[in-house]
Amino acid sequence: MIVIIDYGVGNLFSLQSSFAAIGKEAVVSSDPEIIKSGDHIILPGVGAFSDAARKLRESGLDIVVKELAAAGKPIMGICLGMQLLFEKSLEYGEHEGLGLIKGTVRPISEVIPSDLKIPQIGWNALLFRDPEGGSSISPIFKYIENGDHVYFVHSYYGADCRNSCIAECEYGAFLTAAVADGNVFGCQFHPEKSGEVGLNILKAFCEI
Repeated sequence: MIVIIDYGVGNLFSLQSSFAAIGKEAVVSSDPEIIKSGDHIILPGVGAFSDAARKLRESGLDIVVKELAAAGKPIMGICLGMQLLFEKSLEYGEHEGLGLIKGTVRPISEVIPSDLKIPQIGWNALLFRDPEGGSSISPIFKYIENGDHVYFVHSYYGADCRNSCIAECEYGAFLTAAVADGNVFGCQFHPEKSGEVGLNILKAFCEI
């Protein structure tokens, strides 16, 4: 069973529908016991980092996510959910993240040309990266091709994370598109809005 964590932030039911489209049962829950019973965990998120991090802490679900990560359960953060996996964010101040991925969430305005629109909204190519410097492809990409397009909506990106970056996109600069560290994965893009490519990423995640 896949559990989509409900902490008051995220495209919960579109994600649930995406899993249904690939024949997988997914439940939406804020109950720690139900979340712990899941085989695969999804941490969604849209909006401001500080608000989302606060809601996770107030619900105690930050501790649940950390415990499940330490236990080896596959976890995927999506969009803001990916950013929450990092150590900290510099979105309107400095805010503590879950610390499951080393690095800092920074404004894309620091690295892209000033004539490009912020947020980045739309389709962009995934460019696979091997954190080890080789040619290995992350298991979540096994059903897609390098250069396949996925859908982004973001103003911030994961920085200082070379050792966990498994894909980038180019938007005036190379920006982190996906990360992984052991059983913890993150996608800056929205698989649930990325058509067949996104569904294939979710399918591969379910097989981990």
